[in-house]
Amino acid sequence: MLEHGKKRRVVACAFDWPGWDRSARIGHDVLAVLASYRPRYAKVAELAGFGPQFAATGDLEVVEEVEGIGMTDYYGLSGRPAGPEHDPMTEAECERKIALLQASWRTFDDMAARVSAELRKGPRGGGWEKQVIVRHVNGAEIDEFAPKVGVKVPLETRDDPAALLAYREDFVQGIRDHHARAAPARSWTLQFLIRRCAWHMLDHAWELEDRDLTSVSAS
Repeated sequence: MLEHGKKRRVVACAFDWPGWDRSARIGHDVLAVLASYRPRYAKVAELAGFGPQFAATGDLEVVEEVEGIGMTDYYGLSGRPAGPEHDPMTEAECERKIALLQASWRTFDDMAARVSAELRKGPRGGGWEKQVIVRHVNGAEIDEFAPKVGVKVPLETRDDPAALLAYREDFVQGIRDHHARAAPARSWTLQFLIRRCAWHMLDHAWELEDRDLTSVSAS
């Protein structure tokens, strides 16, 4: 799916593979940008147990185009579900997407543990440090996403590793419960909720990787 912002950006969403969404300036080849992240996403698919299936995927094909929301332009994120994300999932399909979300969590956690505490600055000297990114990513999920399936925990949960793992188990169970009742995630579809959460985790995991100074420090 291509999601078009009004002025600045377009987002390409491989919605069958939650988290594999990338954006580009309008007029640039956003499918090429998405394809360039295929090797990175392959590691996520492998963690989820779907490495061979992902390796067997073919060329990208646009099957739907939609109008984005304000944050599509501002953040380069997808704000709308794809048509097929409105469809009911089988139990196997739900478990597959949950596994990919869990792999996104693990990818983010592993990346955060590996990269340098201080990160490479942007071209204008900006950019959050690692700990700020970690608290932001986990906090956004706790505060904005999980409540859509009835999971509410204190924001401070993000600072306690054991509590964070327990919260994620509750989040997964909330998704399963909503799926069993064919209930949406408030105004979102369940499939879109999973994709949005996975995207946020992976977007910042890959930011950490790109801004890592470990090799610079070692040299």
